[in-house]
Amino acid sequence: MKQENMRVYSHRHIAEQTYELVLEGELASFLQAPGQFLHIKPPGGELLLRRPLSIAKAEPELKHCTVLYRVEGKGTQQLTALSPGDTLNVLGPMGNGFPIAEAQLGETALLTGGGIGVPPLYELGRQLKQKGLRVVSVLGFSDRQAVFYEEQFRELGEVFVATDDGSYGRKGFVTDVISQEALSFDWLFTCGPKPMLAALTEQHKAAKGYISLEERMGCGFGACLACVCEPLSPARAGQTFYKICKDGPVFPLREVKL
Repeated sequence: MKQENMRVYSHRHIAEQTYELVLEGELASFLQAPGQFLHIKPPGGELLLRRPLSIAKAEPELKHCTVLYRVEGKGTQQLTALSPGDTLNVLGPMGNGFPIAEAQLGETALLTGGGIGVPPLYELGRQLKQKGLRVVSVLGFSDRQAVFYEEQFRELGEVFVATDDGSYGRKGFVTDVISQEALSFDWLFTCGPKPMLAALTEQHKAAKGYISLEERMGCGFGACLACVCEPLSPARAGQTFYKICKDGPVFPLREVKL
């Protein structure tokens, strides 16, 4: 983990209340696995707690890393005022990402994301494609105005978009699309709200893969116990609970209670 005042390289609005922020700095060279996150201190200084933002794209050769965020409170609202050349105090990379070492050339990876759970799947998809896997993405949003990164995911492979109200793509949830299209896959990787994760786990009881949990965090490195979850079976090393920021945010399917 490294702390750095990273420079804002670019910043743009990409969907309703959703922004793409590209940061530049040495920290980008330390990124280890897709699915890790950055802990960013909001500008201004009056807010104590950092905000965890998933890494959507890593470009260590350019010293760039991209995060996407949705405005949900004062901290993320303050981020919207950033312009190229500004700096942000950043801790990272944090947490454990998606393991992809076992994924093999020619296999199919199904990426399923809901809302702001979509961003970490993009870097994952890029790396899986580089390994020679077929990448299929099913992205879920509330409505047309909330849709983002559809074209970026299309560069990786086949994409299906679902919206709750049917204003864009398929009407319904990501689970509906998977069933309707009878999508087959070797690996399931997913990030989003817990009801979506629970439904996917129930729908694909024999699937192998990983989930990434979204959670509010305090410290970001396991000291404050603000982001704990329960294991389904005896936890690693005798733990009675997992810290999402430190033990996750990525876990094997069926390892934690949803």
